[in-house]
Amino acid sequence: MRIISIDKPKGWTSFDVVRFIKRQFQEKKVGHLGTLDPMATGILPVFLGQATRLIPLFNYVDKTYRAVCKLGESTDTFDAEGTVTETHDAMYLNPEEVT
Repeated sequence: MRIISIDKPKGWTSFDVVRFIKRQFQEKKVGHLGTLDPMATGILPVFLGQATRLIPLFNYVDKTYRAVCKLGESTDTFDAEGTVTETHDAMYLNPEEVT
């Protein structure tokens, strides 16, 4: 049984990682826990072969995500990939102003 943790690079989908692992390990059955957006980076647990049977056991385990964000900018796509359209002083934001 093999379970590996992959640091998913920005621009890759979780399925891109699975496809890469299938080729590298010549394994037919590969699955992952959770899904990270293509623009996100982070650890993606990947299960190979018989280990894929363990994936359902993790559905009921609490997961923790950490994020870094930049406040005070708006973009034309409403994400980090877009062109900045507005800049605001975020130094004195209160929680009600953050959406």
